[in-house]
Amino acid sequence: MQAIPPEQSLIEYPCHFPIKVMGANVEGFAAAMVSVALQFDPTFDADTVEHRPSKAGNYLGLTLAVYVTNREQLDEVYRTLTSHPMVKVVL
Repeated sequence: MQAIPPEQSLIEYPCHFPIKVMGANVEGFAAAMVSVALQFDPTFDADTVEHRPSKAGNYLGLTLAVYVTNREQLDEVYRTLTSHPMVKVVL
């Protein structure tokens, strides 16, 4: 993957970047995602997580606004969430 020069990036760092994470609506899913967010943003507030259950209630969508300081950190947050066994999709 070719790096995007900072002057061409549409994202201004540092910022709170909203990340949508979807997984099965099971006990512990939200807490596990908060734990991942805290690895990258020690100031992350679990009370700010938006929860959206699917219509049938089988899946849960979460929006995590993680404070990131650069593109590399944001990419690592995405990689960590994507590789988590409870996660189905990260947007």
